[in-house]
Parts: sequence; structure tokens; C-alpha cells
Amino acid sequence: MRLFNFLFDPLKDAKRLVAEVNDLEKSVTGLTAEQLAEQSEKLRHRARTGEALDRLLPEAFALIREAAKRTLSQRHFDVQLIGGVILHQGKIAEMSTGEGKTLAATAPVYLNALSGKGVHVVTVNEYLAKRDTVWMGQIYSALGLRVACLVHEGARIYDPEYIAPNAEKFIDKERDTTGSFLIQEEYLRPVSRTEAYQADITYGTNHEFGFDYLRDNLVYGKNQQVQSGRRYFAIIDEVDSILIDEARTPLIISAPDVESSDAYRTFSRLVGTLAAGKDYTVDEKYRSVEITESGINQVEKALRINNIYDPEHIRWTHYLEESLRAHALFKKDKDYVVKNNEIIIVDQNTGRLMPGRRYSGGLHQAIEAKEGVRVQEESRTYAQITIQNYFRLYEKLAGMTGTAQTSAEEFDKVYSLPVVTIPTNKPIIRKNISDVVYKTADAKYRAVAEEIKKRQTAGQPVLVGTISIEKNELLSRYLNNAGVRHEILNAKNNEREGAIIAQAGRPGAVTIATNMAGRGVDIILGGNPPDIMESEKVKSLGGLHVIGTERHDARRIDNQLRGRAGRQGDPGSSQFFLSLEDDLLRIFGGDRIKSLMQTLNIPEDMPIESGMISRAVSQAQARVEGFNFDARKHLLDYDNILNKQRLLIYEKRQKLLEDSAHPQVLSMLDLFWMNHLENMEALRES
Repeated sequence: MRLFNFLFDPLKDAKRLVAEVNDLEKSVTGLTAEQLAEQSEKLRHRARTGEALDRLLPEAFALIREAAKRTLSQRHFDVQLIGGVILHQGKIAEMSTGEGKTLAATAPVYLNALSGKGVHVVTVNEYLAKRDTVWMGQIYSALGLRVACLVHEGARIYDPEYIAPNAEKFIDKERDTTGSFLIQEEYLRPVSRTEAYQADITYGTNHEFGFDYLRDNLVYGKNQQVQSGRRYFAIIDEVDSILIDEARTPLIISAPDVESSDAYRTFSRLVGTLAAGKDYTVDEKYRSVEITESGINQVEKALRINNIYDPEHIRWTHYLEESLRAHALFKKDKDYVVKNNEIIIVDQNTGRLMPGRRYSGGLHQAIEAKEGVRVQEESRTYAQITIQNYFRLYEKLAGMTGTAQTSAEEFDKVYSLPVVTIPTNKPIIRKNISDVVYKTADAKYRAVAEEIKKRQTAGQPVLVGTISIEKNELLSRYLNNAGVRHEILNAKNNEREGAIIAQAGRPGAVTIATNMAGRGVDIILGGNPPDIMESEKVKSLGGLHVIGTERHDARRIDNQLRGRAGRQGDPGSSQFFLSLEDDLLRIFGGDRIKSLMQTLNIPEDMPIESGMISRAVSQAQARVEGFNFDARKHLLDYDNILNKQRLLIYEKRQKLLEDSAHPQVLSMLDLFWMNHLENMEALRES
């Protein structure tokens, strides 16, 4: 077996390179700050005169490790450098939660930035893009590289000279302890997006990068383009969230078309009079709704027409279908929230709000009418691209996450990205306690509240994961009734979320959060800044305890939540509390189990642990993962056809732009492409 591992070890080459980096460590330790920057400049010159980056890797990694030691007081572990090698090779590095992915990425980012072609680091939200620009920016700056980040409708560049000199020392010291969750805005100087893209390293969300690409292909002057074709190397943080969870929603740029507000309000009132089961049926598995003959008759009677499906009423059938979907399938505080008289979509995988994003095809207008807010005009699509096809535009792509192996096949088939598991720096000693299942959701939440109260009384910190804002607030009410002090964290107050999560390891802390709790910020036992006495106290109580209140559609999200406990060899534990009324079990096989429990006359408040239940949960998750994979594949198959056409159109358009073509010529090409997108969308929906 040892010989087999040696011959087929996917990390064999990476370990050899890290050994070379370790051999160079002593030689760089004695360099002054000026000499460190000079060595970096020499590497940059060698890279830009054609020397292969693979040959520069040991020296570059040695320099970045030394710069991190001096600026952050953090030294890359060998396993972090191994992860860095895997990323440089254009693969996905699966690194457990708490293993320091952010620091690990600095090595391949620095190495590839030496080429001068620009490196893009893709984060799951703007908060992390700004945080990492400031936190890691000091490392890159020490080596002479410029680092910037994209923010909504703007950009920032890391500039240590931007703040007042007398404030710099205090703020820099604070950053070293709180930089993992607190953004020191004083270091971020506003710049144009063009300047941000010209930096050696640019942080931003997938939406910012993708929409800039689309906007660049709609402008009428070359000087208005911001990316300028800089798509060389991208490292995607939380790669499973971005390339899989968000891949079902294409990026779309649209503009108002026709006024249809009154029609949506009319049909919203009309649909509100229809009875579920009688006038329409809902299929929760496929998230579809279908109107029945009874419903059609009622609608036609209300509209005083004979046949709503006559050609002259085709627009009305569109309003009816979208209004029905809005009422039957989309729920407030789960799929969207109402904020400042607007409908804001909630990301179902992270629980975060997505301001500026709108459902297409009239669905957003139908939800606006349903909630009684101002109904905006319908839109025409000017440009669109899937997440998959945008990231395929890069010459080299890599990613990192704590949970990739369960989706390794999809990463390989869609993106040609192999997944490599990186060993942990210290053994994981977290205890994963068996799931408990209750007959009703009420019994489950009462049990969760009781378990949390018991652990809080003992002084143990507890992190509770829920699947939606709605469930967050429901559980909060149960905890209030039980007298449990707690922090509630959801997309409604995400400005404070980094600081709240960072303190979730304090003694007796109880933090309830949506799925994004598993993303981005480290939970340090005892709290942050670290306190040795408090840390030891929490360790003696068993470390952080994680409770899941429902199984997610994807096993990866469950594993992310579990991974919040037991980081870097710390003690910790996790357990899931389920009920037969949970969506996953109810929709995918819960009735069979429920009837069995009723036959056995099991009391509501008695938890059960059964192999049959565990298998049912696993099978349900596998089914949902299969449905979601099919949805992504369907979208990708459709966009693959469009992508060939898009690349040809955009290539032609770029040549016209560079030849200073008249704006009217570009406008005609844009109109042709816009009409083609609408025809293709109509064809797909049919």
C-alpha cells in the first residue's frame, strides 16, 4: 500500500516543490525589506522575459511566505503551500474549513501575477473581496505588487499611504488581529474600474467580473471598456458555491421595455382568488405549477373572454403563468424579502440578499404585484452569459473550497478541473453525532432550544445553521421563549455578519445563521482577538458545537456547516436535528416514514435514530442533487449553443469598435443580437 501511495500520490510533485521552498527559507529570512522587494522585482523581470513560472515557483513561494511572516505574523504551513501548488497547476484544492485557504491562495496569486497579465481572485461576496484586499494586500504590497477590488458600481485599490501617517501604526496593529473579519476601509482608495483591472491582482465577486464582461460588449467606445480582455488566471474561492450552486442562474443585462404594471396587478388579484388543488396544482419536486380546467374557467369568467389561449390573448397567458408561479412557488423571507418597498432576491445557497438582481420573464413583476410594492417595467435582454461559460474564457482556472469531492465529477466534466484533497495541518478530532429525527417541526425546534440552553448554561459556544431567513427567525422565537441569549444572523443585517461570526467561539455564545455561516470567516475558540484563557476554557467544554436544524439539498452545504467546528485540531462537535415535516423529507419520501411512525405510535417529542431514516435522508439529497445537476446541465446545453454565436458576435463587434465604427452600426448589431436572444429564449421556454 505504501508503494502504491508513493507511485500514485497526486501530491507527490507538490511535496517535492514545497521541500525546495523550505530549503530556500533561510536565505530569504536574512533579507531586509528593501532586498525582499528587489528580489521580487527580479522575479517579475524573469517572468516577463519569458522564463516559465514553474521554474520560478520555489523562489516565489519562499518570498511570499517571508512577506506573510513579516506583515501578518503568519507563516504558511507546508500543507498551505501544497494547496498553493495545486492551485497554480489549475486544479481545485479541497482544504478543510479553518486550514487557511485565504493565505494559501496568496502564493499562486503572487507567482502568476509576476507575469503582468493580471490575476483575478473571485469571492462569494463583496465583503470578502474588500476584506482580503486589505488583509492580504500588505503581503503583496511588500513585494511590490498592486492589488485592487471591485465593489458595486465602483472599485478600490489597496494604498498604505492613503491614510493619515499618524493613524497608520494604530490601524495596522489592529488589522493584524482583526483583519480576518474587520475591513480597515482606511487602506482602500477609490479608483476607476479600469484602474482596478490594470492592477496586478484584482479581487471581486463572480457577478462583478461577469457583468463587466457583458457591459464591455455593449459600449460604443473602446475607452469605455474596463476589462480590456484581461482574463488570464482566476482563482475562485468557495468554488463549489460559485461554479455549482450559482450556475443555475445566468448573468443577464436587461433594460425596461413596455409598461405592464397594471396587468400584473390585475392578474395578481385574480390568481389570489384561485384555490390550490382545485384551480391549480403544485409539484414541489420540480417547482412547477399548472392551472386546471376549473382555474381556466374562473380566469376566463373574470376577464369576460371565451378562450384565454386564443392568439390575441397570448400576452394574458404570460401574465397568468408568471402570477401563478409568484403566488404558489415563491415565498416571502425564503425566496425573497421586501425591503425599502422593493423585492430583493435571497440567494438560496448562502442566505444573502442580492440587490440589483431581478427574476426574468416577468416573474419579478408578478412578485412585486403580489406584495403590493411598485411594479417596475418588464425588461428586454441585451446580453447574457452563464457562470460556466464566463469562467471558461480564462486561460487558466483554479478553485478552493472545503467541500469539492462530492461534486468532483461535475467539476471534471464541465470545467476540466480535477479535485485534489489537501491534508490538514493537524488531525481533525471533531465528533459528528448521529442525526435525531422528530415527527413534527414543533417538537424538533423545542428539542433544539432545550439542547442549546443546556450547552449555553455550561458555557459552551453553539453555532446553529438554518436553511432560510424564515427558519432563522422562527428558531429565534423558540430560543426567546426558552430564555436563551443569542445573536441572529441573516441577510437582513449582513453588514455586521463578519464580526458576529468571528465572535461565535466565545464562551456561552449562541449564533443562529443561514447557510452563509459556513463561508468566509474563521471562528476562533474564545473569540477574536484570541484570548488564551478563554480559548482553553472553551476547549475544556468540548469546543464549538454546531447544530444543523435541517438537511440541505446538497451534502456539501451540510459538510461546510459541520466544518465550522474542530478547526486546526481543536475539539468540537456537530449534530443535525430533523423532522418529518422538513421540506427535504416531506417532498422526497417523508410520507412513507411518517405512516410508519404513526403505526408505531411514536410520541412527537421522542427522537428516533434509524438506519431507514438515515438512508431516506441520503436518498433524498441524492435525488435533489440529481435534479439540480440536470437543471444546470440543461442551462449549459442551451448556453453552449448561444456561446458559439456570442463569441462570434462579440469578436465582430470588438473589431468594429477598434476600427472606430459608427455607433449606429454597433447599435444595429446589438439590436440583431437582442432579438436573437429573445427568440432563443422563447424557443427554450416552448
